[in-house]
Amino acid sequence: MSSIDTLSASLREKVGTNSAKKVRIANKIPAIIYGDGKNPEPISLDVTDLRIEINKSSFLNKIYDLSINDSKTRVIVQGISQNPVTEQLEHVDFLRVNDKTKVTIEVPVKFLNETLSPGIKRGGVLNVVRYTVEVICPVNKIPESFEFNLEGLEIGDSIHISHTKIDEGVEPTIKDRDFTVASILAPSALVSAETSEDKAEGEVEEGNDKEAAEESKPEEENKK
Repeated sequence: MSSIDTLSASLREKVGTNSAKKVRIANKIPAIIYGDGKNPEPISLDVTDLRIEINKSSFLNKIYDLSINDSKTRVIVQGISQNPVTEQLEHVDFLRVNDKTKVTIEVPVKFLNETLSPGIKRGGVLNVVRYTVEVICPVNKIPESFEFNLEGLEIGDSIHISHTKIDEGVEPTIKDRDFTVASILAPSALVSAETSEDKAEGEVEEGNDKEAAEESKPEEENKK
C-alpha cells in the first residue's frame, strides 16, 4: 500500500446549491464524507491542494487522512465532479474506510524494460488493451500499480494478468480467464508491406493460371 497523505478540510455548516456556490467563490471545493455506518459529513477543501493531488496518477486509488478540527478521518475518493466545459472542480465524494473495509478499485498498469524487448527493438508497437485493472481488496492492500516486464518479448507476444505479481487478498474482478493486458504488434508499415506483397503474389498466380488456361485451349481444340 502507498503512503497515506493528509489533506486539510473544514466542516460546512450548510448544504445545498447556494451554499456550494459560496464555497467555490471562496476558492474551496464542496465535498462530503459518507459510509462506515455514520452520518454523511459535509466538508470543503482548498482548490490548490486538491488540484495537486488530482494531478497525481494515484489519486483515485489512494487513501487519505482528512484533517478536520484537529481530528483525522481516513477516506478514499469515490467520485469527482468537474464542469465539462471549464474543467472547474465542483464536488468530491469521500468514503470512510478502516483496515477491514473492502473496495472495488481501478489499479493502473506499468510496463518495464521496453528497451529489452526484441519485438519493440525491431519496430513492434506496444498495444495496451487495459490501462487499469479492476480489483476487489481491503483498503490496506490497495496496490499502487501492476507491473509487467517486457524483457524478451517478440512481435505477436501477449501480456496477461498472470504475468504480474498480485498480493494475497487482492482479486481481479474478472475471474473466469487469464485476460490480456497488452500485446506487441507488428508496425503498420510492415503489415501494409506484407499485405501488398501477398496481394501481388496472388495477382501473379492468378495471371499464371489464366495464361496456362489460354495456352491449353488450342491443344484441346486440335484434339477435337
